[in-house]
Amino acid sequence: MSNPAPLPPETPAPPEAVPAPPGRSRVALFKRLADVVCLPSSRVNAFERSMTADLLVDMLRDAPIEDRTRVARRLSSLGEIPARLVRFLLRDEIEVAQTLLENCASLADADLLDCAKRGGADHRRLIALRRGLSDVISEALIEGMEPAVIEALLRNELAKLTNTAIETMVAATRDEPQFIPLLLRRPEMRPHHAYTMFWWCGPDARKQILQRFAVSREVLQEASADVFSLAAQENWQDPVSRKALQFIERRQRNRQALARSRFASLEEAVAAARPGLTRETAEEISYLSGLKPMTGAKIFTDPGGEPLAILCKATGLARAAVRALWQGLRRPETDEAGQPSPALARTLMVYDMIAVDRAQTVLRYWNWALSSAITPALLKAIRDGDEEAVDDYSAPQQAAMLVLQRDLSR
Repeated sequence: MSNPAPLPPETPAPPEAVPAPPGRSRVALFKRLADVVCLPSSRVNAFERSMTADLLVDMLRDAPIEDRTRVARRLSSLGEIPARLVRFLLRDEIEVAQTLLENCASLADADLLDCAKRGGADHRRLIALRRGLSDVISEALIEGMEPAVIEALLRNELAKLTNTAIETMVAATRDEPQFIPLLLRRPEMRPHHAYTMFWWCGPDARKQILQRFAVSREVLQEASADVFSLAAQENWQDPVSRKALQFIERRQRNRQALARSRFASLEEAVAAARPGLTRETAEEISYLSGLKPMTGAKIFTDPGGEPLAILCKATGLARAAVRALWQGLRRPETDEAGQPSPALARTLMVYDMIAVDRAQTVLRYWNWALSSAITPALLKAIRDGDEEAVDDYSAPQQAAMLVLQRDLSR
């Protein structure tokens, strides 16, 4: 019997193709499409670039965040990105938008406005840090009054701020005092902003305000020197010019009030206040100092004391008058350890450091804002808390609204 034929050697099965890692094609396609978007205009026209951007946006909608971040990073160095693509990426999670907001210098204001409105607080904070931020974007950023965003904006020395933006933030400092030092360093701040904010500032900020913003009126006095005689010839009948000239003139004390007063001088009225400042004496001191009682009341009730120094220096009272009024207000001259009161020491320091003319500027602006600018309509707006109508009023009236709103609403 014949032996069976030997079996042929087993042919090894062909090896199965090793599958490519999932997503490689997607990553490669994202890179290719981004490359097309990045091509110069000599290689791709606007229509082709726009069509590619549309396709890229459609893919990115379903892509994981890693892919979206990678594309954003690739596009951040471009001088021009199709609008639909850049807005899609700017509205994305902060991890995606961050690269563009931090590194892409070519973002248009329209794209940043869209991001500020549709993005979150982190998006707005990164926008606030951008160099050369326009005033339009700045105003949009402060609408929500988010502390982190406002702080970033105020720290950005290259951001432009409008007068409206500054006034909004000045008002916000009543509840957000951490903004005060940052605001005082802004070049857009003007004296009326600082004089208004003074009333709720701490000692250090008050000192800074008086050092930087207590300006002289010498230029105004020289420019209008001949107008005083013209107004006198008209018997001061024009209320518009009279109010302005009262702010400009050198004399602070009110001679007409002195003629009607029971005191022979302002010094005598202050001396009478030393045992205890009564309402009647406070009003007399106000009138003799060229102030309305409302302004005087604000000065005498201020817990810090610096306004007392301004009052005394502006009216030519001696340094001892500050201490006399301090005693009349029943304020302690020493602390619990028997040391001189820090508040009194600060008040006397303010008296020593400020010049008479500059003290008069501050005092007259307060009087202008807190009394002369008050009208029945403004009083109603203050009591009703109608801050939306702020643009209808002058700068002194706006200051009065900010300073007196809480006092009159109590």
